[in-house]
Amino acid sequence: MKFLAITLIVHDGRKSTNERFREVVGNAILAEELGFDGFGVGERHERPFISSSPPVVLSHIAAKTSRIRLFTAVTTLSLLDPVRAYEDYATLDHLSDGRLELIIGKGNGAAQAQLFHVTADDQWERNREGYELFRRLWREDKVTWEGGFRPSLTDAETWPRPFQQPIRVWHGSATSKESVDLAARFGDPLFSANVTNPIEPYAELIEHYRERWTHYGHDPADALVGAGSAGYYAARTSQEAIETYRPIFEGRLVAAKRYGVPLVFHSLEDAIERSSILVGSPQQIIDKVLRYHERFGHEVMHLHADADGLTDGQHRDALELFQAEIAPTLRKEIPSRPFPGGLS
Repeated sequence: MKFLAITLIVHDGRKSTNERFREVVGNAILAEELGFDGFGVGERHERPFISSSPPVVLSHIAAKTSRIRLFTAVTTLSLLDPVRAYEDYATLDHLSDGRLELIIGKGNGAAQAQLFHVTADDQWERNREGYELFRRLWREDKVTWEGGFRPSLTDAETWPRPFQQPIRVWHGSATSKESVDLAARFGDPLFSANVTNPIEPYAELIEHYRERWTHYGHDPADALVGAGSAGYYAARTSQEAIETYRPIFEGRLVAAKRYGVPLVFHSLEDAIERSSILVGSPQQIIDKVLRYHERFGHEVMHLHADADGLTDGQHRDALELFQAEIAPTLRKEIPSRPFPGGLS
């Protein structure tokens, strides 16, 4: 199994914007130092996030690291001009020496729809059309194209040409069969959000992905799945982990109510039992990931990159414990394919 650290760059005001960005870069450097396989930056266009420009953030991280794979989580192609997105990410691909991978999706939130005039009625079609054009731009030196949401192209050339030929694009999916079907149709990997709800709806979507993968004529053995987690804190004993994480989880409930987010799990114990949150001893976390793997068959998993209410020391200690006692067992128990370009 491979492990990503991902941030949506939530900004709650406790630090300045500048300090928060520097913290994100520091967490990426730490993730590489500790042996994580990838670091991801989300894209959101509304409070409380400041992750509106992943290519800029990832370019800075690329300059500060040398090995770790760089992910978007997700690139909201439903909102973006595919030509401009291509130019940004092809440039980043060169600056990172081909360490870039994209996770695309339609995005969510009413504010971003207002900013970009994307509606619930057209967001899926925009995502599909945007990806189809982006995919061609990455692979073809000249593109002639016509669609419904941007001006047509005639023998259009886009520069720079990318470092990777082609880049690997994952499709992020939380609840939608549209994203799953698009991934399966093009033979692309799927990244299940696996954050907000219990395991069942995510498992159903992954099963649907594998069914559609076969329907489109792909070898079932080639299907590739990643999955998220809703939070992480490991300590030597489950009692210590729960005691430390409880006020963080309760603070999350308060924040969810403030932003009008429906509550699915009403206590930390409920979340540990029914959600993908990973709080407990190393062995408890290993056992839980293996149970989820039985349903998902996933080879890649993400943890939150941010301290998320932990002190800097607690955050680092928990990540070190993950890499020392949890990751080695999961890497052994769940084989994973190498990254593109021969990176293990």
